[in-house]
Amino acid sequence: MRKLSLLSNLGLIAWVVIWHASLSPHPHLNALAVTIGWTIPLLLPLPGIVKGKPFTHAWANFILMFYFLHALTLIYVDEGERWLAATELVLVTFAFASNIVFARWMGKSQGLKLPRLSQVEREERQRFEGKDNASSD
Repeated sequence: MRKLSLLSNLGLIAWVVIWHASLSPHPHLNALAVTIGWTIPLLLPLPGIVKGKPFTHAWANFILMFYFLHALTLIYVDEGERWLAATELVLVTFAFASNIVFARWMGKSQGLKLPRLSQVEREERQRFEGKDNASSD
């Protein structure tokens, strides 16, 4: 999963650069500026993804959601760039899914487990009711 995550994230970066720099540069804006603007957010989590840090894989998905929405929007509204957006959507989907699976597997292997929401609610209720009972005595 780590390799798939790394490859799909690198593939998405390469695709964004190729798309905005040469395949379909913006007609009214500087192609270099647009390419840099679209690439920088993807470069932010890259050091942690290369190092295999599960937390970075998890939060990188927040950045990927922007590209996911971008691809879906273009698929819906722009016939001229539909295939470019479809390629972006496939790469984002692979990156997103592999990031989740990798972060989850690594979290489990490191013993990092989030408690169930019902368990947290139960503990909060007990703590709150315990304070309320202690102050009324």
